Amino acid sequence: MEYTFTLKYRLAEDEGDMDDLLERLAEAGCEDALAGIGQPGRLALEFTREAGSAEDAVRSALEDVRRAAPAVRLIEMSPDLVGLTDVADIVGMSRQNMRKLMLAYPASFPAPIHEGSTSIWHLADVLAWLQERGTYELPGGVVEVARVAHLVNVAKEQCRLRGRSPRPWTTLVA
Repeated sequence: MEYTFTLKYRLAEDEGDMDDLLERLAEAGCEDALAGIGQPGRLALEFTREAGSAEDAVRSALEDVRRAAPAVRLIEMSPDLVGLTDVADIVGMSRQNMRKLMLAYPASFPAPIHEGSTSIWHLADVLAWLQERGTYELPGGVVEVARVAHLVNVAKEQCRLRGRSPRPWTTLVA
């Protein structure tokens, strides 16, 4: 099956020659990625990768990038952190309909990870909720990719917080 996802990276200080970096990425197996280099110091790679599972596709992409550019640092994998408009686009409904669902089921609709003028959810949580309802046709592979993206982003944050135990807080926020 073919899986589509994006890996966003912060470049190392010495990654000045973008042509050289893109060539190394292609040689390492990232020829199935569309590269975005519009923001200084950043690299976005949108992969469309064939694999037996989303986890295999993402793992091989992360390994390919690490082999080509070991000093780059992952910022985020997407699709994971989304607003209602993003979810509506992925599912193929209007934002207004998505908002109606959120308001109609306040006890069961997933809680956002950030609530404000623009609230943000983990896409995997919202898609799982829609699947449980059984009335929405979800695009093939997107549920699996969203679940893997959530895990990759959590793992990235755990690495970033290494040495600072969240243990005193976990009993208060669970």
